[in-house]
Amino acid sequence: MRFETFSEAQLTALTWWSDDSPHYDCDAIICDGAVRSGKTLCMGISFVCWAMRRFDGMQFGVCGKTILSLRRNVISVLLPVMRDIGFVCEEKKTENRIEISFGGRRNTFYLFGGGDESSAAHIQGITFAGVLLDEAALMPRSFVEQACARCSVEGSRFWFNCNPEGPYHWFYTEWIQKAEEKNALYVRFRMEDNPALSRRMIARYRRLYSGIFYRRFILGEWVAAEGLVYDFFDESYAGQPPRGELEGWAVSCDYGTANPASFGLWGLREGVWYRLREYYYDSRKAGRQKTDAEYVADLLGLLEGKRPRFVVVDPSAASFIEALRREGLPVIKADNDVLTGIRVTADMLRTGRLVICKDCGDAIREFSLYQWAGKAPGRDVPVKRDDHAMDDIRYFAMAVSRPEPAFAATYVERRGS
Repeated sequence: MRFETFSEAQLTALTWWSDDSPHYDCDAIICDGAVRSGKTLCMGISFVCWAMRRFDGMQFGVCGKTILSLRRNVISVLLPVMRDIGFVCEEKKTENRIEISFGGRRNTFYLFGGGDESSAAHIQGITFAGVLLDEAALMPRSFVEQACARCSVEGSRFWFNCNPEGPYHWFYTEWIQKAEEKNALYVRFRMEDNPALSRRMIARYRRLYSGIFYRRFILGEWVAAEGLVYDFFDESYAGQPPRGELEGWAVSCDYGTANPASFGLWGLREGVWYRLREYYYDSRKAGRQKTDAEYVADLLGLLEGKRPRFVVVDPSAASFIEALRREGLPVIKADNDVLTGIRVTADMLRTGRLVICKDCGDAIREFSLYQWAGKAPGRDVPVKRDDHAMDDIRYFAMAVSRPEPAFAATYVERRGS
């Protein structure tokens, strides 16, 4: 990878620790802002160069939400660049560490995942000369604070990189708003700071998002999630079923007993999934709760003998999942990451990879009612109302946005006894 130009923000991130920088005395750097703005790679290069310039024989921490995401988003891109400019990098994957040598010095970089509260225990007891936290806003506060507490070597520094969340997020209130108090340099990145992105690509990214996601991912703002979740969705997004044979079928399920149950039948045509028909049962309105066996029969009725590639189901519906598997249906448990699922669904709707057909009245109705919970601390969440079709659509979007699901069971056609 060759670099010809750097933006002002990138240059600041690359050189803030150098002797002639006006920010030399800062204890930390925080880089946030738009997606695809070039902050991750610049931070990684700068972190390694600083460590190798200032220390020899020391240990450093490199942290991500998971080790898998850290390897994919940071390490796989960073190490080839460092090798190109003369660093010797030996990756010990089974030990989650990297040995880097340059100019007669050698340091060790340990990889950690900070996905949940229990992750803090994995980092206890080690001493760092510095730590880089990629996607810091996605990590629990306990993990970030434990990682910082490990930096007890004289001259150690903290490096934070993230995309914005809500204005009540702990990282925003405790680090960004208190950057001066914590002696931290705060740098906001824009898409234009990435010289590798053409104007055409920047315009494409701007078209992908709206509402909260546009303000966070494109403008780099820490804003509250308010108003409709899918604020762009209107009748123009309700389409017609495709003509001719379809290439595959699938079903998405949000299971409910006291709450409504929502199932969607999807058909694939030329890379586009169409929600052709749906099933929606509100036990409160009907005055009677249904059994798992009745719901299985309703789902088979929705399929009308079609053989689905998969049936994706609310992961908490254990008894219903088991009942479906007994019917020989290929069931997969849904990924229930709400915010990511909403973003993926919005992206697929706006780019035409998901189409809600006009006959799906309950889904169309919920799109017009589904709202953010408003100004509340913690992670953004939608109001738990008018969300049952929204949940099953979100489960489906997450399933088809990734490689073909590994089915938990093989479909077996039912035969008469």
